[in-house]
Amino acid sequence: MIAYIKGQLTQKTPAYVVIETTDGVGYHVNISLHTFTQIQQADTCKLHTHLHIKEDAHTLYGFADETEKNLFQHLISVSGIGPATAQIMLSSLNPAEIQEAIITENEAVIRTMKGVGPKTAKRVILELKDKLIKLPVSVSIAEIAGSGPAATVKEDALTALLSLGIAKPMAQRAIARVLRENADISSVEMLIKQALQAL
Repeated sequence: MIAYIKGQLTQKTPAYVVIETTDGVGYHVNISLHTFTQIQQADTCKLHTHLHIKEDAHTLYGFADETEKNLFQHLISVSGIGPATAQIMLSSLNPAEIQEAIITENEAVIRTMKGVGPKTAKRVILELKDKLIKLPVSVSIAEIAGSGPAATVKEDALTALLSLGIAKPMAQRAIARVLRENADISSVEMLIKQALQAL
């Protein structure tokens, strides 16, 4: 098991990064928006990792802190939630918000996340509430405003949504809808979060 990866960030998007370690190996690591906001300005980083193994793929998921990694592992322990869905959940809300929603049995909030239906939301609460009460609460990270022009923000958001497995037409419609309702969005993270909720 790979516990963590530390190295140079050679590629960085809101959905994944490539980290080159000192031995010259570059690791493709899927990340959430929560992690992205914490490493967005960094050139090097250390990510706690979870290796998901299937017959046809070995996929690494990375987290800026252990608390988010623990929450991710709890989420994928629930039937109906795979790593991709858990990654989307952690990109829709930050870990503290997800943890609070589960502990307070706020099914409506859990159902706002793409890929989580009524039955799965109930199952998440039933299976994880008691476990998450014992976990430390993640710190909510303030959104970092994007400095690029609107076109770049839209392109970065679209790329991230496609990386999360969302079909391009759906992603484009969601982004357009969000920008119609709030044309002043300049943060990639905020645009992605709102687009995920609009899907």
